Amino acid sequence: MEAHAAIAGSPPEEKPVLDLVLYPHRSLSPQGFLLLMGGIAGLSFMIGLIFFLVGAWPIVGFLGLDVAVIYGAFRLNYRAARAYETIRLCGNELEVVKIDARGRRRRYVMPSAWLRVDLEARPRRTSRLTLWSRGRALEIGVFLGQEEKDGLADVLRDGLRRATLPAHLTVPDSN
Repeated sequence: MEAHAAIAGSPPEEKPVLDLVLYPHRSLSPQGFLLLMGGIAGLSFMIGLIFFLVGAWPIVGFLGLDVAVIYGAFRLNYRAARAYETIRLCGNELEVVKIDARGRRRRYVMPSAWLRVDLEARPRRTSRLTLWSRGRALEIGVFLGQEEKDGLADVLRDGLRRATLPAHLTVPDSN
């Protein structure tokens, strides 16, 4: 956690209108993964034992290879799940920070007054959620499903509306 010291004469840091963190959805927990891999390994062992007993021992190696490939695919999937995005709308700017699976960080800052949220429908695929500002585009939430993108677009539009209102006007919370 970072500590910010206020400089004398500088305005206090504004409270963010939006402060979101987007994570890819993973339906299998680590415990579920262990149970699934245990079941696959046990089943492969039993099938391999049957083939070994009837004299088709080379099949055992292929069953072991199957287990190793499934394990490797799940490990790659879990590593990709470490990627996430943060979206922070504060005052007159929107900041998007994208952290990839390797921990590399990219930061994008856009003025909120010029920002447009675009949800582009694509046939037979999830839509594309893009932020546009002064002719530049930034796609966000690539790993989200359709319903999640729809909800995020609504939240962003509402947040932008709140951020661009004059100080003497307020929008009631929808909670």
